[in-house]
Parts: sequence; structure tokens; C-alpha cells
Amino acid sequence: MGGGRKARALLSLWHTVRMSASGVRARVRAEMTEEIKAVALRHLASDGANLSLRAVARDLGMASSAVYRYFASRDELLTALIIDAYDAVGGAAERAGAAPGAPLDRLLAVASAVRDWALAQPHQWALIYGTPVPGYRAPQDTVGPGIRVPLLIGHILLDAYRAGELGLGAPLPGRFAEELAPVAADLGPDVPVRLLASTFALYFHLCGAISGELFGQLANSIEDDRRGFFDFQIRGAASAAGLASTP
Repeated sequence: MGGGRKARALLSLWHTVRMSASGVRARVRAEMTEEIKAVALRHLASDGANLSLRAVARDLGMASSAVYRYFASRDELLTALIIDAYDAVGGAAERAGAAPGAPLDRLLAVASAVRDWALAQPHQWALIYGTPVPGYRAPQDTVGPGIRVPLLIGHILLDAYRAGELGLGAPLPGRFAEELAPVAADLGPDVPVRLLASTFALYFHLCGAISGELFGQLANSIEDDRRGFFDFQIRGAASAAGLASTP
């Protein structure tokens, strides 16, 4: 009996040690992964999308072969950075959109949060909304994070539509409306195609307004009140979508 208890105790200790070691390895790997991404982001800031795993490894004082144990290729590292950026801007937008208020107020809050994030993280914005990286093809993993902001805009418009606060106008003509029809049906049986088209238009207007400001298109024209001009643009896009301000 005593020998059996001792064996079981030793076995339990062995499992505990193995679990502890596994946890330490996982923590170390997670920390190193984040450090690699942080260095890669600094390279994006200085070198643009011309990202090199060799340069990242050099800054970390590692052999490039060691970095490949965490990211198998430059594209895998880029994908991780892209997902992080989409999730960060999506999270900022969702927090802003969760505040109670009229649909237009919520939309303006979301747009402002996205702009604030972009101005604070210009190189991450450029990575996800700027010039495509040559030779890089985004995998399916980026789709979910990438649609968080347009989905949020769509939900705000849908809430307004269901509350009778969105004037959509006549159904859309054109081949693009036919293409959007199955997407609208997937979102819900009562989602008009025009609402989906308005969602995309608002989203692209938002991205264009931010990119225009961020990439220097307002230089020597609007310097002191760019936030005011941004608000003007988003209100105009919301009005075109059928979302009017409430008295």
C-alpha cells in the first residue's frame, strides 16, 4: 500500500512538473512572438511594407533561423500584423459604437474612433488600408477581423432601418445590386440590398477620408480643423445613405 501511494505521488508530481514546464514554454513562446511582432512594426514604420525577417532577427539579436520557428515566412508574419491591426481598429470602433444614442450619433462616434486609431497608428493603418504589399496574398484568416468595422456600420444602419429612421429610397438598379442580393439575404431576410450598398459606400467613404488626411492630401488646404472637415464628410455620407439627424 505504501509503495503504491508513493508511486502515485511520484507520478502526480511528474505530471505537475510536465504541465508546469509546458506552461512556461507556452508563455515564453507567446512573449517572443509578441516581441517579434513589435520589432516588425518598428520596421514597418521605418521601411514601409518592405519587411524582412532577417532584419527583424538582427534587431532581436537572433539567428534568422530562430525567427522561422515562430513565423514560417514573411507572409505569415505580415498576416499576424494585419490581423492584429484589424482587431485593434475593430475593437476601438465597437467600443465607440456600443454607447447609447441615436444611429447617426453612434455612426459618428464609430467613425471618429476609427480616425483616432489611424492617426495614432499610421503605419498599421497603411498596412491594412494602404498600397497592397507586393507578392502578398491575404489568407482567409484576415477576413473575419477585416470586416468588423463594416459589419458594425451595417448593424447601425440596420437598427435605424428597423426603427424607421433610415430612408433608403427606391430599390437599386444595376448588376452590382444583383451581386449584393445574396449577401444581403445571408445577413437577414429583411435586409434590403440598398442598405448593404449604403453600408459599403459609407465604409469606403470613411476609409478614403482617413487615408486622404493621413497621406497628406489635406496639406496646405485644411490645417486647423481637420476633425471638423472629417465630421462634415461623414455626415454627408450618412445623409446620402438615408440616415438623417434627429431633431
